[in-house]
Amino acid sequence: MGQVLHGSATTTEAVRRAIQLREESVRSLAKRYGVSPTTVQKWRKRTSTADARMGPKEPRSTVLTVEEEAIVVCDEHDIEHRLTKVNHPWTNGQVERMNRTIKDATVKRYHYDSHDQLRTHLHLFVDAYNHARRLKTLRGLTPTEFILNAWTKEPNRFRINPSHLIPGPYT
Repeated sequence: MGQVLHGSATTTEAVRRAIQLREESVRSLAKRYGVSPTTVQKWRKRTSTADARMGPKEPRSTVLTVEEEAIVVCDEHDIEHRLTKVNHPWTNGQVERMNRTIKDATVKRYHYDSHDQLRTHLHLFVDAYNHARRLKTLRGLTPTEFILNAWTKEPNRFRINPSHLIPGPYT
């Protein structure tokens, strides 16, 4: 059965196996198989004769740019994509600080045996943070209280009533 080699391949699995098993010098093996000494050294170091994967590291659309893909994902999930204001780097700093807070309270403090355990703990942490943690920047209110106050003062800024998103006893 034939092998499918990538465009730059200069050896087959049989040649690679022979390179790994023979005890000849690098120069003589390179001459025998018509490859460079570097190729011989590379295959001697490897434990397998399988060809390395040559495709993209991160599969992406061949038509869309990364930015366009993000727009498609946002549209699919009804997310309004907002960018930070120009010359306002502290906004990114706020996001990074929140990411650090979450990381410190979860993965840096506990060991998780599965992604489900992490997901469950993360959900509990975010609920506790949003409903119980009083923040100085919000004048002592919890994030949920702050949002509900903003909704009562300016309901036209919201698409839906945020109080409907608060989990109740039956959720």
